[in-house]
Amino acid sequence: MIKQLTSVTMHTTSEGQRISYTYSEINEETGQIISENNRESRIVLDTEANAEVLGHIAGIKAYVEGKLSE
Repeated sequence: MIKQLTSVTMHTTSEGQRISYTYSEINEETGQIISENNRESRIVLDTEANAEVLGHIAGIKAYVEGKLSE
């Protein structure tokens, strides 16, 4: 079975940066969709272990903010 990412959302909560995502589960032999619109979330805590992903999140936010000022 393959899990195929279908959407990602990032937002700030009181706990920290939350990444929510949806995915479909696909039978890799037949291509049949087993389930779709599965949802999960993760909090990316402000720790040294998460410094890289937090930097990427900051970069995406800066990119979008730059587009707002165009």
